[in-house]
Amino acid sequence: MSTLSVIYALLFYSATALLVVGLALRIKLYASTPTPLKIPTMPAPLTKSGAAFRVFREVAFFESLFKSNRWIWIFAVLFHAGLALALLRHVRYFQADVWLVIELVQPFGIYGGMAMVAGLLGLWARRVVQERIRYITGPSDHLMLALLVLIGFSGLMLKFVNHTDIIQVKAFFLGLLRLNIQELPADLPLLVHLGAVATLMIVFPFSKLLHVPGVFFSPSRNQVDDARDKRHLAPWAAHMDADREV
Repeated sequence: MSTLSVIYALLFYSATALLVVGLALRIKLYASTPTPLKIPTMPAPLTKSGAAFRVFREVAFFESLFKSNRWIWIFAVLFHAGLALALLRHVRYFQADVWLVIELVQPFGIYGGMAMVAGLLGLWARRVVQERIRYITGPSDHLMLALLVLIGFSGLMLKFVNHTDIIQVKAFFLGLLRLNIQELPADLPLLVHLGAVATLMIVFPFSKLLHVPGVFFSPSRNQVDDARDKRHLAPWAAHMDADREV
C-alpha cells in the first residue's frame, strides 16, 4: 500500500468525522437558539403546514431570491441544480451494485458539473462587479468560491482532459467504507480534485455554507403568522412567565 493512498484515506476519514460532528453541533445550536419574537416575513402562511410548504419552496426553488433578483436566481439555480446532479453521479463510487436511478443520471451528471461551474463563475463575478456586493465581500468569500470552482473544474478535467482509472477510484472508496484501504491512482488532477473535496468537507461546518441546514431554522421563513390569534411564548421563557403570574 502506497503512502499516498494511506494519506488520502486518513484525510477522508478525518474530513468525514469533522463534517458529521461539526454539522451535528451546528444543527443542535440552531435548534436550541431561542426565538422569543414572532418575526415571519410577510405575507406569511397562517398554518404550520403552510409554513412547512413555504420552507420547501425556499429550499427547492429559491422563491425569495427569484422575487428579488432574477439574474442571481439563474446563477444560483445553475450552481445548486448542477451540484445536485454531480453528487448523484458520484454515488456510484460508493455502491458495489449501482442503483438504476444512479445509472440513469450518469450522462446528466456531466452537464451538471458544467452548470455548477458556470453558476459559480456568475456568482463570483457578481461579487467583483457589483460595488455594494464587493463592499461586503471578504477574503473568505473569494476563497470559498475558488475552492468550489476548483472542485468542479478539476472534476471536468478528469472527464475531458486527463482520464483516470475510475475502477480503481471506486475500489478505493468502497475500501474506505469497509475499513480496508485500497490503492488510489496517483494522477495529479484526481489528487487535486479529492484534496479540494476533503478541504470543503473540513471547512463546511465553519463557513457561510451553513445556510444549507440553517434555512430550515430561519424564523422569518418557518414561523406561522398567528400573532393575532395566540400569544407566542418561547419555551425557555415559560417558567419565567409562570413565576410572574404566581
